[in-house]
Amino acid sequence: MPKMKHQQCIIQSSLPDDVALKIASLLEETEVCALECCSRFWRKLCGSDCIWESLTRQRWPLLSLSNSQSSSTISQNSDPTSEGWRGFYMKRHGEMENGASNVVSYVEQCTRSDSLEVGDYLQAIDELSTMKLGFKDVKMFMFNPKLNVLVNLVGLHYCISRLKFPREDIMEALQSCKISDRQVCVRWWKLGRWFYGFRMRDESHSRWVSLTDLAMAKEEEVLGVLHRGAIHEVLRVQIYFANPSCSLWSHQSNQGRS
Repeated sequence: MPKMKHQQCIIQSSLPDDVALKIASLLEETEVCALECCSRFWRKLCGSDCIWESLTRQRWPLLSLSNSQSSSTISQNSDPTSEGWRGFYMKRHGEMENGASNVVSYVEQCTRSDSLEVGDYLQAIDELSTMKLGFKDVKMFMFNPKLNVLVNLVGLHYCISRLKFPREDIMEALQSCKISDRQVCVRWWKLGRWFYGFRMRDESHSRWVSLTDLAMAKEEEVLGVLHRGAIHEVLRVQIYFANPSCSLWSHQSNQGRS
């Protein structure tokens, strides 16, 4: 037996199972998969349900899972006890990847003339919420710098408003994915105010913001406009990833009030 392999066997034989399990439970998914390639001992331990159940619950905390069956929020025929927690994790990962890809395609299809209407923007966030994407899913599938910044923004807003993830952790993810400095322009039109029996012109507001500004609550007014959408006195909201010119819609609206 080679010396290295012999030493490895000695270490494993002297390592209590509970200590080995504790070591494996501290690792990320990719690290667990790498560790199980080291030997039969680690392969068996790293494939255990207790490891993958913990990884599943950490990654998707919004999923309501019992010990006996999955809840109605999980796709049908996705019972962890029937396929094992590792199999359930891998299947869920594939579902999240496909779902996020569909949302990315939806945002790109709805983007017209370098802008996205707030109704389509909020619909994309609702889709992520329906799928119950976890923070790691957003970071993996939507914080890609190669994607349109509007996709990044959808993922960021979802983390803030739906997942309510700590802002510091979100900021760290933006920086690690190298998208924190990316910017969008949010433009919204408000119904003109009444002044002595006359309605004044509709008000046009425009603000350039970075993803960092939104993540660190430096632009709460803009985030509030995006969150509420076109309701009450707000007539329209658009999000641009390029420099917006004065639109024909706003020009005609202002002329109509004059």
